[in-house]
Amino acid sequence: MDKKIMKKPVLLLLFVALFLALAACSNGNNETGEKTKDTNSTESTHDAHSNMNHSGSSEVPDGLMAAENPKYEVGSKAIIESDHMKGMKGAEATIVGAYDTTVYTISYTPTNGGERVENHKWVIHEEIQGAGDEPFKPGSEVKINAEHMEGMDGATAEIDSAEATTVYMVDFTTTDGEKVKNHKWVTESELSPAK
Repeated sequence: MDKKIMKKPVLLLLFVALFLALAACSNGNNETGEKTKDTNSTESTHDAHSNMNHSGSSEVPDGLMAAENPKYEVGSKAIIESDHMKGMKGAEATIVGAYDTTVYTISYTPTNGGERVENHKWVIHEEIQGAGDEPFKPGSEVKINAEHMEGMDGATAEIDSAEATTVYMVDFTTTDGEKVKNHKWVTESELSPAK
């Protein structure tokens, strides 16, 4: 049989198969055209924070003291150098609040039954139940009084690290356009001066 004659049906079949495969794939929208959340992200840095409450209330925990001489004054601009969430690194932030405290990375199992979260950044001293004057040491077991992520409030956590520093509440727009208000928390070392 002539090879030219064989190529046409094969190309036609490939085209039809490709069309059907593309038609079967989701484009990220549901039937009403609304954008849906990608729950299969392979970016491990952001997977644990996919259910993070990016925006929050401007309220701060009782006992949290405003920093007297923060490097970044309230109302000033700074560049975020951390990537707690997708689109955060490189965003310009407006400083909403600056506080001197101890910050912790914690590992915990969410109260809603989700997967264990490792090395979550950040929880501050005043967001830990029964916190006294002395900071907790790595390895301490504590109960969290903050809802930065679903299932965090009331969870039992292990302190992974502790650092005395200035923390900031910030407003910013992610590099992909999401507006975030009163994000808690960014440490001083995670910011750089705005140009």
